[in-house]
Amino acid sequence: MRADITYRTTFRYSEKVTESQNQVRACPASDATQDLHAYRIDTSPRARMLRYTDAWGTHVDAFGVRAPHDLLVVDVAASVETHPAPGITTAAPLATVEGAGFVDWHWEYLQPTRHTTVTPEIHDVARSCVDRARTVHDAVACLAEWVNTELTYAPGATAIGVTLAEVLERRSGVCQDFSHLLVALCRGAGIPARYVSGYFFAASEEAPVDDDDVHTVEVQTHAWVEVAVPGAGWWPVDPTNLTPVGERHITIGRGREYDDVPPLRGAYTGAAEAEVTATVTIRRQDTDHNLAYTSDEVIQAFPASMPVDTPRPASDQ
Repeated sequence: MRADITYRTTFRYSEKVTESQNQVRACPASDATQDLHAYRIDTSPRARMLRYTDAWGTHVDAFGVRAPHDLLVVDVAASVETHPAPGITTAAPLATVEGAGFVDWHWEYLQPTRHTTVTPEIHDVARSCVDRARTVHDAVACLAEWVNTELTYAPGATAIGVTLAEVLERRSGVCQDFSHLLVALCRGAGIPARYVSGYFFAASEEAPVDDDDVHTVEVQTHAWVEVAVPGAGWWPVDPTNLTPVGERHITIGRGREYDDVPPLRGAYTGAAEAEVTATVTIRRQDTDHNLAYTSDEVIQAFPASMPVDTPRPASDQ
C-alpha cells in the first residue's frame, strides 16, 4: 500500500514562552516491510533541525525555539509504501525462550518498565496462558486474546502515565494501554516483547474494516506489539483489534514502552499553560497512481508550515 501522511501538532500557550526544546518521532521507518519514499518536517516559528537515530533505531528530529512565542506548529509530511509482513512459519516450543543466549540477546525486552509493571493479576494471567500453550505463538495468541476481551476500547479513558493497575481496574483504555498490557503479559511469561509506535490506516482502531473504497482517513497515532520468537525473529501482534499486522500498519519506531517512542516530547521556559492538538490524515494511493509520482514530486505536493488560520488540506491525528 502506498500512503501519504500529514501530521500536524499545534501548541497554544496562555502567554509567551521561550526556550522551547522538542524531539519529534513521526518519520516512518524503512525496513523489511516498508519503504520511505519522502519525508519533510517544518515548524512555525521556523527552527533548524538536528536529525539523528536514537538507541532504539528510531529517526528523531530535534529542534529549539528561543524567541518568545505563544504558538508553535509542527507539520510532518511523509510518503511510504508498505508490504505484507512475512508470517511466522517456525512453531518454536515455548521452552526455547529460556535459552541463555536468547535471554541475553533480548534482555532489555524482558525487564519491567514504568508502563509495563507485572502486577499479581498480570502474573497469574501470563502463567495461565503459558501452562496451556505448547509454542510461543500459542502463548502470545492466548495473551493477546485475553487483552482484547478484558479491555474495552474507549478514547479518552486514560492518559499517558496511567499505570497498568489503573487500566486493569477500569478495564478500558486506548491502543497504548492494550499494547502496554500485552507487553507486560509477555514479559511476565518470559517472552521478550517490545512496543511499536506508528500509524494505522483504518476508519476505526478497535473495529477496522478493509474497505477498498476508503482512500482517506483521519486517525490517531497507533500502537501495537512485537514479540521475539526463537529462530523466527520478531512477530507483530495488534491486541487492540486482533487484526493481523500488515500493509495498513505503518511503523514509526520501536522501544521498551511508550516513553521510548513518544511522537513529540518537549519542554519550555515560562509559566504558561499549553493546549495541545494533534491531527493525522492518511491518504491511500491506488497502485496505478503510485507509479505516476517520484519521491520529490510527492513531497513537494505537501504544503509547508503556515499560520494555523490559513486554509490547508485536512490533517488530523
